[in-house]
Amino acid sequence: MTSEKITVQSLYTVTDEELMLMSSQNPELRFERNANGSLETMPPTGGISGNREIKAGAYLLNWVESQDLGEVFSSSTGFRLANTAVRSPDAAFVAKGRLPEGWDEEDKFINLAPDFVIEIRSKNDSLAKLKAKMEEYISNGVQSGWLIDSKNQQALVYRRDGSITQYPATAVLSGEDVLPGFTLPLRKLL
Repeated sequence: MTSEKITVQSLYTVTDEELMLMSSQNPELRFERNANGSLETMPPTGGISGNREIKAGAYLLNWVESQDLGEVFSSSTGFRLANTAVRSPDAAFVAKGRLPEGWDEEDKFINLAPDFVIEIRSKNDSLAKLKAKMEEYISNGVQSGWLIDSKNQQALVYRRDGSITQYPATAVLSGEDVLPGFTLPLRKLL
């Protein structure tokens, strides 16, 4: 099995229910649906990437819960964006009061864009594809996002105003106005 992402072109758009069923029948894989209806399969990550993902989520969760700001979601969560894509960021935050009523009663995709996302570039991820995904998040309502690029020892911070800032490995990242007071030394995620 290769560690490359597999893209499957659809003759029709896979419904949310079909995508959820496919995901539950293949727990070793993660699926995302692109806005054009095609599916992408993400193979399991290696140990380093998985470790960085859980750390990012844990740091985010600890801050959000300590400040009672909203909810944090793992890379297993599908968010249905306005463009119909279903994306699963490595970590995501949704501010208090933004989640749809009943979101926690039935296990289905969340029909909104998170306020904040973190994507961790694994060894085999294409930086260009991840940048495109970050831009898609922003154009569909995500307020801010961090793209952690360990290969180049940097982070790219995307904002709702369209600005992107590149930070070196020595930087301390900030949640800015989306997650006030949340800071994290980038080295902890590299």
